[in-house]
Amino acid sequence: MALTNRVRTVSGYGTAAGTGTLAALLLVGVCGSPMYVGSVQDHTDPNGAGGWFLRLLAWPAWRLHADDPSQGVLAADLRAILLVILAAALLYLLPAAQVARVQGSASQFFSGWAAYALAGGCTGLLATLLGPDGSLLAAFQAASTGAGYGFFAGWIIGLASLGGRA
Repeated sequence: MALTNRVRTVSGYGTAAGTGTLAALLLVGVCGSPMYVGSVQDHTDPNGAGGWFLRLLAWPAWRLHADDPSQGVLAADLRAILLVILAAALLYLLPAAQVARVQGSASQFFSGWAAYALAGGCTGLLATLLGPDGSLLAAFQAASTGAGYGFFAGWIIGLASLGGRA
């Protein structure tokens, strides 16, 4: 019994950060997939609130192949990869001390949401700067888009964080 509790704690399974990371991986994996992105672009109205939100969820789009062979798949998918890595890191780092001191699920929810919003902004900034033809203005604009994505999609990660213990 003690061994399984130790394994669960070390692996992150069952923790708020672990369930939030799993939700981030699923959100990026499903909503960033080429099939979802193509379907949303073909079947939603960008001028309606629902269509706008569904298109926003496709922001960390990833591809199985690069359009430009000189860039490679890693450069094409840098945004999706960085989002998952930064979300996992921030979910583990940000709420740990706060959630331990504050009782209640609202703290877990807002910590997960804030971590994903921050991860989205940082991802937009870093992916543009590290990618091909990255300018500072384009990086700032991408950070703004990423933070907006994180704000509007982060509640999903916040809800997933409620499923684990602090």
